Amino acid sequence: MPVARDTSLIFRRQVRQDTRNPVWLLIGLSQPILYLAFFGPMLSRVLRADEGGTGSAWQVYVPGLLVQLALFGAAFVGFTVIADWRTGSMERMRVTPVSRFALLMGRVLHDVAVLLAQSVVLILAAVVFGLRAPLAGIALSLLFVALLTCSLSSLSYGLGLVVKRETAFSPMLNIATVLLLLLSGILLPMSLAPGWLNDVSRLTPLRYLVDAIRDAFVGRFATATVAEGLAVGLALAALSLAAGTYVFCRENV
Repeated sequence: MPVARDTSLIFRRQVRQDTRNPVWLLIGLSQPILYLAFFGPMLSRVLRADEGGTGSAWQVYVPGLLVQLALFGAAFVGFTVIADWRTGSMERMRVTPVSRFALLMGRVLHDVAVLLAQSVVLILAAVVFGLRAPLAGIALSLLFVALLTCSLSSLSYGLGLVVKRETAFSPMLNIATVLLLLLSGILLPMSLAPGWLNDVSRLTPLRYLVDAIRDAFVGRFATATVAEGLAVGLALAALSLAAGTYVFCRENV
């Protein structure tokens, strides 16, 4: 299939760029590892060892770190499309028969692969610190990370292509990521927040993914929280891919 072939072509191009400068992969992973090492032990003293029977502090904290890893790893990928547009790489791709959808999908699948690999490393590091979670729960959490990465990467590439300037793109991302970080319960469960803040947090899709991963980490799979997280993740990924594809097709890239 031409689209699958084109997507694979773009995917391999992105991988080759990573192999030329792998230090960025390590930098992307360093932040959640630092949170794990320096904030996690402190948090375990704040959260009770068994929060109402829902698991240990690590089972509460590590799901948030996985979402944080996807948030900061995928939301900023739009800078690369701005760089490609400025250097003329996008223009050179435009004159090839590669489909616009493949131009986006190849990049998104590359980001998903990178974030999944980093998530596995983070989970293994968390096991050293004391995390214990069922394998099925870990596998389900990786599915949520993949859906979130697909969503944020698509939106970031689309926004980057619309804005085309780092000076405008950067403050937009900073505001959005800080709001999502604070309102989605990544660092602490929103059940600890006042009622009004808990209600506001329900307006952010990441809240449902964080809660679903926390349920998965304690072995609770057939819950409304997991179903909500899966529905939100799938809907967000579909809408984001559609929006990103629309921008790639509309913009004369």
